[in-house]
Amino acid sequence: MLHSMSTTVEFASDRSADEVNEEIRALWRRSGGTLSVEQREEYQRLVLEWAAAAPQQEKAA
Repeated sequence: MLHSMSTTVEFASDRSADEVNEEIRALWRRSGGTLSVEQREEYQRLVLEWAAAAPQQEKAA
């Protein structure tokens, strides 16, 4: 029996996109511009969280 797995990542963040963006910027500052494997994983998580928190803009017709 095969089970399907969802590839959708959902975040229940109470933080704004601006707050998450500041954490991303701080991560880059701490790293000196080169991310370790662990930092890359954190960066990816933060970017997904930022995208979920960012206001969605409607496409122009």
